Amino acid sequence: MPPAHTGAPSIPGASIPSSPGPQPLSPGRPGYRRMSLALFAAGLATFALLYSTQALLPAISGDFGVTAGQASWTVSAATGALALFVLPLSALSERFGRTRMMTCGMALAVGVALLVPFAPSLEWLVALRAVQGAAIAGIPASAMAYLAEEVRPKALVGAIGLFVAGNSIGGMSGRIVTGWAAQLWGWRAGLLTVGLMALACAVAFLALLPRARFFRPASLEPRAVGRTVAGHLRDPLLLRLYGIGALFMTVFGAVYTVIGYRLVDEPFSLGQGVVGSVFLVYLVGTVSSAAAGQLVARIGRRGALYLAVTTTALGLLLSLADSLAGVLAGLVLITAGFFAGHAVASAAVSRTATTGRAQASALYQSAYYLGSSAGGTLGALAYHASGWAATVGIALVAVVGVASITLYGSRVARTERRPTSLAAMR
Repeated sequence: MPPAHTGAPSIPGASIPSSPGPQPLSPGRPGYRRMSLALFAAGLATFALLYSTQALLPAISGDFGVTAGQASWTVSAATGALALFVLPLSALSERFGRTRMMTCGMALAVGVALLVPFAPSLEWLVALRAVQGAAIAGIPASAMAYLAEEVRPKALVGAIGLFVAGNSIGGMSGRIVTGWAAQLWGWRAGLLTVGLMALACAVAFLALLPRARFFRPASLEPRAVGRTVAGHLRDPLLLRLYGIGALFMTVFGAVYTVIGYRLVDEPFSLGQGVVGSVFLVYLVGTVSSAAAGQLVARIGRRGALYLAVTTTALGLLLSLADSLAGVLAGLVLITAGFFAGHAVASAAVSRTATTGRAQASALYQSAYYLGSSAGGTLGALAYHASGWAATVGIALVAVVGVASITLYGSRVARTERRPTSLAAMR
């Protein structure tokens, strides 16, 4: 007689029956490629939509007659709404399923994307972007939980790396498409083009995603959800990972919200289309996030984070140069370091949480996108007040924060190992 389900999500690889039955997905197994492509498409659409106005901020500022700080709210409203809604929507995914939540979120986000280009004022644009961010909130945490349940643990970092790689491709292609479309036909046409691209990704996602086989519905009882969230917030390792995600994204949000303004200003004076093409450096993030699993296998999680921190800091310093080559080299290093660090930290969250994975991932996503909102707004205000060097200064403070958290985690790990070693000697 098979054991009764307890309502908790099953842990792939923890107790796999010897009798034939569904097996977790892993490279080479049926369904793994379809799953990878489906979530790659979801990641692509998510980042393309979430940051669709970022490369267009100078044009939006000019059209509505507003400052960089005011225009940056078209990005911060979306990321802030995502941060607020990701936790309650993750709780719904525990009851109604990961695939259903991702599908509903994708449909609503794409629908709003087709309305955004027709916003009559900055206030309407910001409001629609906030709705879009709330819709997107149903996708990332559910995707992380889906992967944690459906993929074999040893393949999890690589699978999450591919999802994050879709984020980087989406961020790159969305900005390039909007940049050139805006230069040819205006920023509204740029946003409409991204909306149509996201629609194609949504169709691919629905056609390819394998059904969930290990999901088990959990209670929506508020106290149960509250206990799960409180448990995650009492976990020191999870708290450190949430802090790392928030600070890394503060760097990324500050840099990429402001870089367009810097490149259209003196001494560069680049056109909107060329500025959009600069985001080709996102390809570096695609490589670094997809390679995160191999990096962790070679030098460990903390070693990978130290490398990501060092790479990001060097990129920020290089970006201070007044030469275009120096700025581009800096963006390459910043992007590589950020995406590697994000892939490592988000995968560690999924592996650390053995129950309530959707809530654990949601808390990470909430911290992550709050960091994006803070970085975008603070970076734009700093640039408006004192130029690019001030934006870099804010980003460097966040990088120091990541390094401090990682160093503290290393010391905690050594302290925890020492009593075990002494006990073994006795």
